[in-house]
Amino acid sequence: MSEERWRPSVTVAAVICDGGAPARYLLVEEQTPEGLKLNNPAGHLEPGESPEQGVVREALEETARVFSPTALLGVYLARFQRPGHEGAAEEDITYVRFAYSGTVGDELPGRTLDSGIVRTLWMTLAEVRESAARHRSPLVLQCVADHAAGRGYTVRVVSTHPSVRQPRAGGASL
Repeated sequence: MSEERWRPSVTVAAVICDGGAPARYLLVEEQTPEGLKLNNPAGHLEPGESPEQGVVREALEETARVFSPTALLGVYLARFQRPGHEGAAEEDITYVRFAYSGTVGDELPGRTLDSGIVRTLWMTLAEVRESAARHRSPLVLQCVADHAAGRGYTVRVVSTHPSVRQPRAGGASL
């Protein structure tokens, strides 16, 4: 029997808190096939990068701010199912999300937000909870709530072997 091997999508997410009272979290509002949704600054891990490098890159692309990870909030698993429509095939994707908390600087002048990102916004935990119906994933609230509860591990708990950065077979660079 030849079944296709299960391949979850690996993503990274930045949970950014301003440290105020009340604390506010930096989210992005983005265009998706399901409409305008809220998300943590997040995206797919790219070949040749560690999860920590990936989250720094994604946060910069989506917020125009330099992100400095200070803790790993956790590794999360979630499934997304999108019914097929208008000739598009049904999607059934399991995501493995490495979520990091950390700090950001000010927006970088002249830096544009990634394609599909409409804007960034700061929201309190209560506002994040109240907007759950607009979240791109149930992990948005879970990651923010875990941060608010004080969850976090040293970033060194995730190790990336040097082989990840080696050229692919046939000499193609990453």
